[in-house]
Amino acid sequence: MTGFDTGLRAVLGDKTAKALAKALDLRTVGDLLRHYPRRYVQRGELTDLSALREDEHVTVVVRVQEVSRRSMRNRRGSIVEAIVTDGTGELTLTFFNQAWRERELVPGRMGLFAGKVGTYRGRRQLAHPDYQLFGDHVQDVREAAEEYADEIIPVYPASEKLPSWRIAKCVQLVLDQLGDPPDPVPAQILRQRELPGLAEALHAVHRPRRIELAWQAQHRLRYEEAFVLQTELARRRLSTAALPAMRRAAVPGGLLETLDATLPFTLTEGQRRLGDEIASELDTPHPMHRLLQGEVGAGKTVVALRAMAAVVDSGGQAALLAPTEVLAQQHYRSLTAMLGPLAQRGMLGGSEVGTRVALVTGSMPAAARREALLDIGVGDAGIVVGTHALLEEQVQFFDLGLVVVDEQHRFGVEQRSALAAKSRDGTRPHVLVMTATPIPRTVAMTVFGDLEISTLSDVPGGRAEVSTHVVPVDEKPHFLDRAWQRVREEAEAGHRVYVVCPRIGDEADHTAAEPADPDGSGERRPTAVLELAETLRAGPLQGIGVEVLHGRLTPEAKDAAMAGFVQGTAPVLVATTVVEVGIDVPTASMMVITDADRFGVSQLHQLRGRIGRGDVPGVCLLVTDAPPGSPARERLNAVAATRNGFELSRVDLEQRREGDVLGAAQSGRRSSLKMLKVIRDEEVIRHARDDATVVVAGDRDLTEHPALRKAVDAVVEEQQAEYIDKA
Repeated sequence: MTGFDTGLRAVLGDKTAKALAKALDLRTVGDLLRHYPRRYVQRGELTDLSALREDEHVTVVVRVQEVSRRSMRNRRGSIVEAIVTDGTGELTLTFFNQAWRERELVPGRMGLFAGKVGTYRGRRQLAHPDYQLFGDHVQDVREAAEEYADEIIPVYPASEKLPSWRIAKCVQLVLDQLGDPPDPVPAQILRQRELPGLAEALHAVHRPRRIELAWQAQHRLRYEEAFVLQTELARRRLSTAALPAMRRAAVPGGLLETLDATLPFTLTEGQRRLGDEIASELDTPHPMHRLLQGEVGAGKTVVALRAMAAVVDSGGQAALLAPTEVLAQQHYRSLTAMLGPLAQRGMLGGSEVGTRVALVTGSMPAAARREALLDIGVGDAGIVVGTHALLEEQVQFFDLGLVVVDEQHRFGVEQRSALAAKSRDGTRPHVLVMTATPIPRTVAMTVFGDLEISTLSDVPGGRAEVSTHVVPVDEKPHFLDRAWQRVREEAEAGHRVYVVCPRIGDEADHTAAEPADPDGSGERRPTAVLELAETLRAGPLQGIGVEVLHGRLTPEAKDAAMAGFVQGTAPVLVATTVVEVGIDVPTASMMVITDADRFGVSQLHQLRGRIGRGDVPGVCLLVTDAPPGSPARERLNAVAATRNGFELSRVDLEQRREGDVLGAAQSGRRSSLKMLKVIRDEEVIRHARDDATVVVAGDRDLTEHPALRKAVDAVVEEQQAEYIDKA
């Protein structure tokens, strides 16, 4: 009998084991058995050919409709072409110099055909597909009956070298030798949830006797994935709750009370409610770990500033960690502006109940950095804003009481933990994580399950409406000319306009005569900031100030570009996605996003959030050459149809693998999710979270659940290995 840790070489032989490792990164029995079927087909059931996508490796079940052979025109040999069908659509199979295929592919025969979908003269085809005709490869009647009489055939995620049925053969060999693997899900929970054991589920998912058994097995395996993840998150919550922290409370007549009295606007009900919630958690002897999510422009920064002010009142310091220098500088400016004299304690005109705000970035001048580090070290700077530079060893806090992490999806668990470890006396600072990327509840439970979650849904009054339109340049090229004309009109009216490009470009490649397709590959190169800015200055925006902003600029150049944009000497800013978050220019009324199909839904939503922040109505134009009906075009249509970030986040998740979401959100983790879909499986995740919380409460170290402990360790080890690789 073999176990999950057994190498495939011992079971399948060296050649097959090497092929599985190279093509699919499957190395152990456990890896192979966790490589679940993508779908199932039954004999007589055909594949929907209309669902095939170009360049996809597919395995289809189809019927041969006709077959023909013809000589090649310019060289010796022949081509065999078979037309296969699902009853509504057709697919061409092409074979070169294999005349014998004509005798095998008899019209009316059905089988499995595997290959890469291509297009030739407008028709979809598989060139030299691997195939297996039903009943043709078996030697005796009994084997044929067993394999094909009423069998449900699993179709696996495959590769060019390893078609689905070869993977199925390997799985069958492994299942025949499998013992009773340790089950990560405790027996009591299996009984309570009426779930099959692991061995039974694996047999049913790979070799189902009835399709209902396959669905039951999939449900159990989805639950297991959710349960293992939720167990680790429950352990983190328990560990955090046991840590000591200093109580941080505002004082009468202190910074928070004075700040509230001087704010030039009224806090929304949501801001007040969340402020009270956070204040009560700060005033506890255990560290707060809270996620604050809210729509673009919902006023999260004010909520965070009030929390920081309360910590300063208690004698502590607060650090705000931002993902980019541009965003860190923007936060520094907005916080000092909101605080006014309260940010200038000890200076001429500064308030005695105030504090100082320090900025720390990687590229700041040495003298300014030394001064900032001194203010932080002696406690004069109660509020510190910075990038990853805050994580460096030489940054020492006098009394760090609160860590605010902006745009959590840009940081890993380890990074916020590294900053949290800078507190003194063995206590931990409180942690507030902010994101303007709306997160569905199921994703929040899975990705941010070690944090308590608050949502700021109401947007402050006075915000203008923003309309969004798709500009299809291939279908209606004159629309783009009108877009640049509209940009000129907005700039001449005294408003600000962002133009966003997917790449920077450089001096070596942005000559005016350069073709859009320099290598003749047929694929147009994405628009670049430097090239487009030059084109706009010389053409449609001649006489209008056009500035550029991108990541290669020095901090001084970035500041100068933003200053020219804000003040109006350069009302058009051509930029990369450095403007995605945190940039707050109330006079910005328009945004043109070039090659918009190259950005994700959440990123487009974030970018659009930079306009309409004042009382000027906004317009966002999504420029694209994506054809109608394509996934990219549908994505853009969804963004144009709504400004509801939570609706868009569901669209985003439905179009992407959860692994991409989890990977972006949690320290680069490759998703261990194979069955679980975080949007679809809310009830499964909720049950798993409840069960995991109970198990961990009674056995925090999982000493009584060794199989669960091993599964959790595997997920954590994979996560940490990936983080170390990327760090």
